[in-house]
Amino acid sequence: MKHILVTGGAGFIGANFVPYFIENNSEYHLVNLDLLTYAGNLENVSEVENHSRYTFVQGDICDRNFIEELFQKYQFHDVIHFAAESHVDNSISGPEAFIKTNVLGTFNLLDSARKLWMSAPNQYNAGFENSRFHHVSTDEVYGTLGETGLFEETTPYAPNSPYSASKAGSDMIVRSYFHTYGMNVVTTNCSNNYGPKQHNEKLIPTIIRKAISGENIPIYGDGKNVRDWLYVLDHCKGIELAFKTGKAGETYNIGGRNERNNLYIVDTVCSILNELQPKSNGKYQDQITFVKDRPGHDLRYAIDATKIETELGWKADENFESGIKKTIEWYIKKFQVSSYFCFMFQVSCFKLTKYT
Repeated sequence: MKHILVTGGAGFIGANFVPYFIENNSEYHLVNLDLLTYAGNLENVSEVENHSRYTFVQGDICDRNFIEELFQKYQFHDVIHFAAESHVDNSISGPEAFIKTNVLGTFNLLDSARKLWMSAPNQYNAGFENSRFHHVSTDEVYGTLGETGLFEETTPYAPNSPYSASKAGSDMIVRSYFHTYGMNVVTTNCSNNYGPKQHNEKLIPTIIRKAISGENIPIYGDGKNVRDWLYVLDHCKGIELAFKTGKAGETYNIGGRNERNNLYIVDTVCSILNELQPKSNGKYQDQITFVKDRPGHDLRYAIDATKIETELGWKADENFESGIKKTIEWYIKKFQVSSYFCFMFQVSCFKLTKYT
């Protein structure tokens, strides 16, 4: 049985990918490596925690000795690399962690793989001839678009935040290992993901959480920033397809062809909540507030997914309207369970205080 290393598998996209990949690839034992920072949560992969072909390892991709020991222990045949610092606001206030994790961490993984798999440039060791390193990246490396146009794989890089700059750097390192060493690498750049298991700090979970808790729903600037929204399971299917059938050294853009601005997003979420969980007074839209825009906020991202659609046969199964309803239903259940346990904890504390 082959061993595959999946980094960042307790985060949003990785935690959706891990159970999907295990279910569909019986020839692999999957090792999930995650540091479990604020963005990683083992509850995200609870459905596979006892699976016979799954192992979780807590660790830091910035620790070179640890990474090399892990490669030696498991003799990884392949790597799919999700692990990254990814919140733009955090990269503005604390960019150093983004450079370390996204650039140095990616280098450590690549070079450890090279040492295990290869004896010299373009010479693979026995048993690793078909080993592949799949790097998961973002459309933010391309910068921003005007009102028209799409990001293509040939679009020049023009990152505008420390986060996107660090991801652009990691993309370039992956590219160099193909051209210098002949390593079998592939990179996918995705548009904005949404769906179950996303961290509460992100836009759509924030809208849902603030709405049902009765708080103000904050929207940056005038709310007219546009993103191409991709349902996370569609992204996972695209990653698996590129990993298995993509051409070595190539980049594939994965996008949902669902351009929506933030005003549309917040209104749609509030409208669905009005139907699923109506307020006693008024509508959820009444809670929308506009806050100061963040520095360097890109106006518009939109991906041209033609390459992966035509060359590999990928297509998104969800449009935004179908995917967002599934997402909202998932978060309603999550937040209701959290509220219940919070209430029960408060009741327990009250009883303890009363009788002691």
